[in-house]
Amino acid sequence: MGRNNFGSQHQQTHVRRNAGGATAISPKAAKPSPTMTDYLSLHSRLAQVGQEHLLKFWPELSNDERVELVRDIEELNLDEIKQYFDRATVSMNENGIKLDDRLQPLPEGKLISISRAPVEKVAAYRDEGLRQISNGHVAVLLMAGGQGTRLGFDHPKGMYDVGLQSRKTLFRIQAERILKLEELAEEANAKRGHITWYIMTSEHTVQPTYDYFVANNFFGLKAENVLLFEQGSLPCFEYDGRIILDEKHRVARAPDGNGGIYRAMKRQGILDDMQKRGVLYLHAHSVDNILIKVADPVFIGYCVQEKAECAAKVVEKAAPNEAVGVVAIVDDKYQVVEYSEISAKTAEMRNSDGRLTFSAGNICNHFFSSHFLQKIGSTFEQELKLHVAKKKIPFVDNAGKRLTPDKPNGIKIEKFVFDVFEFAQKFVAMEVPRDEEFSALKNSDVAGKDCPSTARSDLHRLHKKYIESAGGIVHGDVCEISPFVTYAGENLASQVEGKSFTSPVYLRDTRDPLHGHL
Repeated sequence: MGRNNFGSQHQQTHVRRNAGGATAISPKAAKPSPTMTDYLSLHSRLAQVGQEHLLKFWPELSNDERVELVRDIEELNLDEIKQYFDRATVSMNENGIKLDDRLQPLPEGKLISISRAPVEKVAAYRDEGLRQISNGHVAVLLMAGGQGTRLGFDHPKGMYDVGLQSRKTLFRIQAERILKLEELAEEANAKRGHITWYIMTSEHTVQPTYDYFVANNFFGLKAENVLLFEQGSLPCFEYDGRIILDEKHRVARAPDGNGGIYRAMKRQGILDDMQKRGVLYLHAHSVDNILIKVADPVFIGYCVQEKAECAAKVVEKAAPNEAVGVVAIVDDKYQVVEYSEISAKTAEMRNSDGRLTFSAGNICNHFFSSHFLQKIGSTFEQELKLHVAKKKIPFVDNAGKRLTPDKPNGIKIEKFVFDVFEFAQKFVAMEVPRDEEFSALKNSDVAGKDCPSTARSDLHRLHKKYIESAGGIVHGDVCEISPFVTYAGENLASQVEGKSFTSPVYLRDTRDPLHGHL
């Protein structure tokens, strides 16, 4: 893995390079105990921003605890803290405002529907995308900071196995799609390019994710083309702007949301790494969509030909009341409008062809040019909207006892990945068929939607469709095709045309193990 896999804003380990060139985790060197001078200097700085209460338990702390508290406080950008809280308060006061009067749908020229576009146009986009991959110009940013807690799975969500015959996890499926795409690009252009895989983890998932990739030999990818980095965090605030203490010696903090990628990419050298490698285009998506077309050449090619700085893949909303954000224009700027921000009347509006007017459902699937990401990192990141949620945040009372409140007592601040849309000079969107490209994994099977059983059946249904489109017949519903066999249904005819298959079907490659695992 690359040199900057683990540089982090608040992590207790760092990476060193051993003689063999591999990366290894080693403990940070112990810091000397803070002196009275350190305390006075820190108290003075905190008092200037109204946060001196963070030191109120100092006399009771051990040396190690003092070191931890000092580190926590040093990681807060004290100059930004008040500004963050003030901006968050403005954002909170805007919650609930309906945007109907300021809203416009995406104009036709900015949105292409893959299912309605001419076949030759889609093929030309695909050729363009494969050419860019062959030239090494394409990277993938995987947002994989979350744990599978809601799935009853106490590990990074990417390590989850939804129960396919192959027993492949989300990480493995996506890694194999990248490998297959590199091969398809090489076949098309007689040149092998590598897709760099940047994986955004979190404080809790970085180590197990790294260990998992090492244990599985990076699923056949070159280790130097897989870089892990960590999402940042922001402090949790009381309603009056004071930062909450989680323990006597620890500041309460929460992940800064998927919009934290922009700051993390800049701080942890990912933007520099892209420049060094000659990466021009980035496909960003979340880990929990089992149907994701990783580094989709059609999407990349469309965006390149349109000279887009930023783009979104969308799916057509299933119904007016589907609780999904839509990509639209507000006050002449592109943004994702949450379901709660528009009235039922606006949500139900239809065009003359019967389709919903505001139909472009956001699925956390985006394209960025590296030039645009550099602009965000250097300028616009500081202007990103802050989203506020009132939460029950554990805190330490005046007696030093840690309590968990039974009602919201403070705020957590998040940034959203799509809030950069408004800064794009050239923005486009691509509508893709939901049944081919989107099946989220959010809940356990009890929920009955966006869960392992729906992810599994959506993949089975799509793979059955691939075989039938290539001239085969499938009896039954359980059908899986290895990514090594096909990326998106291509080149299957020689294997399936005129043949009949009976469920459970599993088309695999020589690289796939005989018995499913991992």
